[in-house]
Amino acid sequence: MKIACFGILMVLSFTAWSQSKDEAEIKAVLNKQTESWNKGDLEGFMTTYWHHDSLMFIGKNGIKWGWQTALDNYKKSYPDTVAMGKLFFTIIVVKKLSPQYFYVVGKWYLKRTIGDLAGHYDLVFRKIKGHWIIIADHSS
Repeated sequence: MKIACFGILMVLSFTAWSQSKDEAEIKAVLNKQTESWNKGDLEGFMTTYWHHDSLMFIGKNGIKWGWQTALDNYKKSYPDTVAMGKLFFTIIVVKKLSPQYFYVVGKWYLKRTIGDLAGHYDLVFRKIKGHWIIIADHSS
């Protein structure tokens, strides 16, 4: 009986910790964002976003549209590596909406010498040409 219970617990533990290939790819996108940001590379950070005028970004100033607009806003808000600090993400939810869409919710943290910042985000990912890309970002 103890062996059977242990076996069931092992299966449940594996199931709880396993993730789909798509979830792993999405987490890799978020890791790429973190790595690029922490190098001071905003253009590299932005490669994870849909390079399209329909990219939607919602922040403290409302809705903004377009990849270039998002990049320009990041450059204005974070003009150097001191302002950028070091980025850390905590992922709270990764939810598959369909074969082409995922929804991600989490927390972001910027550790900075000029004062730390933190907030929450929710992202909509779409699989485009075989790659997971952020098509909508709401960060506050």
